Amino acid sequence: MSSTDFLLLLGAGFVGGIVNTLAGGASVITVPALVLVGLPGTVANGTNRVGVFLQSVVAAWRFRAEGVSGFRKSLPVLLPVALGSLAGAAIVSQLTDETFNRIFGIVMILLVVPMLRPPPTGIDARAQVRRKWSTAVTFIVFLAIGFYGGAFQAGVGLFLILALSYAGYDLVQANSIKVVVNGALTAVAVPVFLLNNQVEWIPALVLASGFTAGGIVGVRAAVAGGERVIRPVLVASVLLLAGRMLGFY
Repeated sequence: MSSTDFLLLLGAGFVGGIVNTLAGGASVITVPALVLVGLPGTVANGTNRVGVFLQSVVAAWRFRAEGVSGFRKSLPVLLPVALGSLAGAAIVSQLTDETFNRIFGIVMILLVVPMLRPPPTGIDARAQVRRKWSTAVTFIVFLAIGFYGGAFQAGVGLFLILALSYAGYDLVQANSIKVVVNGALTAVAVPVFLLNNQVEWIPALVLASGFTAGGIVGVRAAVAGGERVIRPVLVASVLLLAGRMLGFY
């Protein structure tokens, strides 16, 4: 790895760690960075997960240290998320690079509208969940999110925030739960990519170093600034992901 590649991955990971902690969608930055340094698409998809996992673990720990722990509140959704992630990773790991790139592009385009639609918040959101989200529906929603996260990762944090906002959590709480859930679904997916030789360790560890540093900065910003810091990053992340979906860059 050249010094330029090293700095590119370190910088992409740092920015990605902040974005993933405050919102989500950083994989639209980090996966292309991995491809740019020479990794095939499927290998970049697997390699990226190492950094996402470590960033999620560090961010969850830092949220807990700041008094905003998401561990207990994440327990009801961990099972469906883990099952979905395992299935998604198992399926996508068998695809060729060409097929993966095509499916990824189609999925990105299809997800533009729901990603840009703002979720309800506060009392209205909690009332809506009580009316519409039974235990079975909640299981299915998070199973689907887990499947998507296991397969593609990019933007799964935004979906988690969307679902958690519908469950009545504010953005700081939602982010503390999100990093725990994201860590769990990534922990399930990583062994699948390892078994299929789709993780390159040197780029993974360089990217992960940036991810973890960015995660620490992101938690401090989230706790100190609250929703006034998180919401602009959330909107920017959605627009960034949508632009990538539509092929603008």
